[in-house]
Amino acid sequence: MKMHLKRDKILQTLSVDSILLLIAVIFIVPLIYMISTAFKTPEQTAAFPPTLIPSPFSVRSFKEALSGDSFFIYLKNTVYITFMATLGTLISSSLVAFGFARLKCRLKNFWFTLMLSTMMIPSMVTLIPTYSMYSRMGFVNTFVPLILPYFFGGSAYSIFLLRQFFLTIPNELSEAAFLDGCSWLHVFTRIYLPNSKPALIVVAIFSFVNNWNDFFNPMIYLSSPEKFTISIGLAEFKKMYGGAMDIGPLMAMSLLCVIPLIVLYLFGQKYLVEGIATTGIKG
Repeated sequence: MKMHLKRDKILQTLSVDSILLLIAVIFIVPLIYMISTAFKTPEQTAAFPPTLIPSPFSVRSFKEALSGDSFFIYLKNTVYITFMATLGTLISSSLVAFGFARLKCRLKNFWFTLMLSTMMIPSMVTLIPTYSMYSRMGFVNTFVPLILPYFFGGSAYSIFLLRQFFLTIPNELSEAAFLDGCSWLHVFTRIYLPNSKPALIVVAIFSFVNNWNDFFNPMIYLSSPEKFTISIGLAEFKKMYGGAMDIGPLMAMSLLCVIPLIVLYLFGQKYLVEGIATTGIKG
C-alpha cells in the first residue's frame, strides 16, 4: 500500500513538473529567438532554416539601433516616469494600506470592499472623462497624467497586498510603541515599513514592470516625439524594420528594452516569492 502511494506521488510530481517545464519552454522560446536574432548578420537573419547560435556573432544590429539619439531620449523619459510612478505607488499605497489594516473607523470594511471593486472597472470606461479632465487642466502632452495618479493610492492591488502583509505584523509592537510615546506616524515609519520590506519590494517590482511596459497611456497623453517612452519608440522602430527581411535591429532594440526587467527580476526574485507567499497568511 505504501509503495503504491509513493509511486502515485512520484507520478503526480513528474506530471506537474512536465507541465511546468512545457509552459516554461513556451515562454522562453521567444526570448531565445530575440537574443539569437539580435546578434546575427543580415544574411543569417534571412537564412532558412534559421539557426539558433549566430556564427559569427555580430553587434551590427545594436549599432544600428543606437545610431541616433532617439533611444536614449526614450530611455530617459521612461526611467523618469517609471521611477516617479513607483515612488508614488509605494508612498500612497502603504499609507492607505496601513489605514485599512490598523486604524479603526466606521464602515472601514465597506470602504475597503469598495476600493477592491475598482479593480473590476475596465480602464476604457474611465478613459474619456479622465482625458477630458487632464485636457482642461492643461496636462495633456506632459508626464503628469502618467505620474500623478500613483501619488493618490497607487493601485487597488498594491493596497490590498500591503494591507494583507501589515495584518501579519503583531499588534503588540505598535502597542509597545504607543507606551513609549510614539504617534501613529512613528509606528508606521519605524515599525511597519521596516518590517514590510518583502511586500514593499513586490509592489515596487509590479509597479516598475507595469509602468516600464505601459504603451497605452503614453500613446494617449503624449504627442511630442521628445517625450515618447520606450514602448512608443519601439513601435516607431517597428515601422521601419518590422516588414523588412533584416529584423536584427528590431530584435536588438527589443532586447535593450527588456534587459532592465530581467535584471530587476534576478535581483528581486527572492523578495518576490517571499512577499507574495506571506501576504495571504492572515485575512
